[in-house]
Amino acid sequence: MKRTKLYMDTAVSIQIVTGKSTSEEAVTQKMNQAFEAFQKVEQACSRFSPDSELMSVCQQVGVPVSVSPFLFEPLKFALEIAKWTDGIFDPTVGKTMEYHGFNRHYLTGQSIESPSAATVTYRDIILNEQDRTLCLQKPLVIDLGAVAKGFAIDLAAHELKEFEGFVVNAGGDLFAGGVNDGGEAWEIGIQHPERKEEMVSTVLLSNEAICTSGGYERKSAAEADVHHLIDPKTKRSPKEWVSSSVIAPFAMMADAFSTASFLLGAAEGQRLMEQAGLQGILITSDLQLVRVGGL
Repeated sequence: MKRTKLYMDTAVSIQIVTGKSTSEEAVTQKMNQAFEAFQKVEQACSRFSPDSELMSVCQQVGVPVSVSPFLFEPLKFALEIAKWTDGIFDPTVGKTMEYHGFNRHYLTGQSIESPSAATVTYRDIILNEQDRTLCLQKPLVIDLGAVAKGFAIDLAAHELKEFEGFVVNAGGDLFAGGVNDGGEAWEIGIQHPERKEEMVSTVLLSNEAICTSGGYERKSAAEADVHHLIDPKTKRSPKEWVSSSVIAPFAMMADAFSTASFLLGAAEGQRLMEQAGLQGILITSDLQLVRVGGL
């Protein structure tokens, strides 16, 4: 069974491999629960909806605010990656994203303009794990675009873990569970950066995630040389890679590391993946494939 719905500006497809004894009703129920994970994460983490939990929190500066696990967990992970990369990966890049034109809701077309201090970093966000509170030290805009989709994929995959096989695919970022209907690992293609219908490589996955960050995916309408992957220090888009695909045990990790390795550039991006013990495929600006981690 396979179904597709729209969440997070992405077509989300869920495919499930079932045995003959599994009722269609039971499969449908679990599939709906998996889709609900995307809805909950979007409601919590969207930078484009004024009434999302994230944007509500961004209006409250200098006071601890209790937040749901749907916001706390991805933000906590994003801050860990920010520390690891010394701020090249930084969830406080939201205002810079707005400045470059990434500020319109994909359904309503409504644009959002948010207050922010001139200089902000991830160190301006204080998380209290005991109380599950968040406190902003300055006015800023949090962007969780590099972790929220992966987090939603992982929550959806958790709902489907009882099945023999399944794939949760959110615009090419996915978790492949178990085996396909032939009893084998899932064969997953990596999209060519310039020819959308062509795959540059394939990988075999079972109970693993793969996520891709590419400079070809979302271009700025305001500036021709800028895409949605922006270095928070230079406020420009790096050019050494055109695509970074990372395989990891769970999708939020693959999501974050594909973005971080892209932003870090050639040598540092590879080194980060190797330090984390991850495999991946990086594509250079002249379309050469660089395989990392013995892939």
